[in-house]
Amino acid sequence: MIGDIVETKPCQLKDPMDLFHSGQVVKICAPMVRYSKLAFRTLVRKYSCDLCYTPMIVAADFVRSAKARDSEFTTNKVGDHPLIVQFAAKEAQILCDAAHIVCPFANGIDLNCGCPQRWAMAEGYGACLINKPELIRDMVRHVRNQIDNPRFSVSIKIRIHEDLKRTVDLCQKAEATGVSWITVHGRTVEERHQPVHYDAIKIIKQSMSIPVVANGDIKTLKDAENVHHLTGADGVMVARGLLANPAMFAGYEETPLKCIQDWVDIALEHGTPFTCFHHHLMYMMERITSKQEKKVFNVLSSTSAVLDYLNNFYGV
Repeated sequence: MIGDIVETKPCQLKDPMDLFHSGQVVKICAPMVRYSKLAFRTLVRKYSCDLCYTPMIVAADFVRSAKARDSEFTTNKVGDHPLIVQFAAKEAQILCDAAHIVCPFANGIDLNCGCPQRWAMAEGYGACLINKPELIRDMVRHVRNQIDNPRFSVSIKIRIHEDLKRTVDLCQKAEATGVSWITVHGRTVEERHQPVHYDAIKIIKQSMSIPVVANGDIKTLKDAENVHHLTGADGVMVARGLLANPAMFAGYEETPLKCIQDWVDIALEHGTPFTCFHHHLMYMMERITSKQEKKVFNVLSSTSAVLDYLNNFYGV
């Protein structure tokens, strides 16, 4: 909860821009609804993840409701850095107010301009913003002008247009406004499981002087290296690949038992709700369990039943 970490000072937090200037590809855990919360971020950081995002938070609710702040944003001052808080927003001052609240506890905010879900777009959030470059510019500029910590990053995450010239134009306008970096999911709003357009990410990268992060269908460390070579991107952002294997950035082909043990320890320590605890394990064990084992494991209904199963079958 925010109230638990008041003494954290911005100057103590690691600067994500230093990562982008390190000469290494920055390995990033994507914002994932329900999943990229504090316990999971703690796990992936143990396995070579450089930078983590919170799940997307609706800025208006966050600003208006203390209950929303407590449930949506949890961090700690021990190791949850560098951290980016991702917001869905459509009004400049609301985004600023949300940024002010998290500024002492995070390294930056990210404006979601890529979520293709119908509810988000109907509300004016997410991917519909890629067609409103002036609004993006206004929101970024407001945050830049009102947050007095120059090391606090302001980034955006986008999808691409059918006409790539429009995306390049959007990115260049955002760069001119002071965006720290841009994450590009290499699909259009309509595309879901079609191949990612890495060639488009490459063109965007060549058109920018700020860092560009590639996102989409990266499932192994080898994939991450290939995408870096294909696009020239400064970082790679992974979602489902990390759910299936939180140790992928450390080079593991599938989730090692040590990682499963680490998840159990971290989740119990953080008081992770059972459904979340169990779902993460279902993802992690997808590749290492038989169909029959899945039938048994996936219907377990208590933490103690899960712990007994892991102990009996895996010695965890």
